[in-house]
This record gives sequence, C-alpha cells and structure tokens, in this order.
Amino acid sequence: MTDFALRRTMMVDTQVRPSDVTKFPIIEAMLAIPREEYVPAQSREAAYAGKNITIGAGCVVLEPRTLAKMLDALDLQPTEHVMDLGCGLGYSAAVIAHLAGDVVAVEPVEALAADAKAKLAVQGVRNAVVVCAPLASGAAQQGPYDAITIQGAVEHVPEAILAQLKEGGRIGAVFMEGALGVCRIGHKVDGAVTWRFAFNASAPVLSGFEKGRVFAL
Repeated sequence: MTDFALRRTMMVDTQVRPSDVTKFPIIEAMLAIPREEYVPAQSREAAYAGKNITIGAGCVVLEPRTLAKMLDALDLQPTEHVMDLGCGLGYSAAVIAHLAGDVVAVEPVEALAADAKAKLAVQGVRNAVVVCAPLASGAAQQGPYDAITIQGAVEHVPEAILAQLKEGGRIGAVFMEGALGVCRIGHKVDGAVTWRFAFNASAPVLSGFEKGRVFAL
C-alpha cells in the first residue's frame, strides 16, 4: 500500500524547501493536503512527482515547486479573499484555502468543477467555493479580490481579470514565450498592474489567455 504521507514529506523536503520556500504556512499546507486526492485516479502514483499533472481539457495540476513558489511570492494573508483560476480538481484551491481567508475557485469544465466541489467537501475545506465559468471571465460577482492565482500559463492576462483585482492587490501567473516561461507577480497600483519577475517555470497556456494572432499574406 502506497504511503502517500511519506511521499508528501519527501515532496516538501526535495522540491519545496530547496526552492527557497520558507514560509511555514505554505510548508504546513503542502504537508497536510493530500495531493493524491486531487488528481485523476490513474495519476495517483505520480501525484508527488516534480512535474505538472495533466487532468484533461488542456488543464494541469501545477508541479509542487511552481505552486509553492508562486504562493510564497504572493505572500497570502489569513484574512484575504482570493480567486484561483483554473482550479482543476481543487488541489490549488485547497492549498490556498489553508493560507487565506477564503477562495473562489474558477473552473470552466463542468465535470472538473463538479469533481472539485465534491473533493473539497469530502476533505473538509469549508472556505472554498467552486464556480463553473470561462477562465478569461473570472468570477466578478464574488470580487474584487486581494489576490489572484492562475493555475496554468498565459501569454497575456485579459483586462476583465485584472479589473477584479483590488487596488493594492497581487496576481501571480506563468507567462510563456515560446518554450520558455517565467512566473511574474503583478501589483495593482493606481488602477494599473505592474509585473515583476519571480522565477522560471512552465505550463500549458490556458484557453482564453493566448495572445491574439496576427496573420499576414
């Protein structure tokens, strides 16, 4: 029988801590939350590998290092209201719920959103709600937000998403430029978001976050 608790400890000790993630609440969350419960059944054995896990429809569960470093850079606080875009089966939402006051998790695929809602309920996560909606639209009705996370890569972030960020709020996203990607943290000041480099990372580009294509004859 697989000892997933041991694998969680190994994940933190070999992937998270060596990546300069030192905030105790993040370490505690990643030790406590059973990642294997938030991946497809066929991927349970690979739940703690240091890679993105495909869950279908162009979505992934971000590798532990990327998620942990993004959350570390965002520095979520216990009273904050957070939107998690592309929650998939709910793992990121569960981690964020451990750190923040509450989280609105957005997932566009109905089956994934239903599964995420069920898994979060079974795991006793009471301060997360799942909204089924297009990722590029977000969940404006529940906003504005102190922080926004994007669980996948982008080529650009739609203004509709940035508008849901509170003044002084932060947003974290992996930007892909060809095969190379970087995680950037955006800070909203005077209504405008300024992005700063955080670390290197990669993930599939989410639907609705592609740059417009220009065709020339």
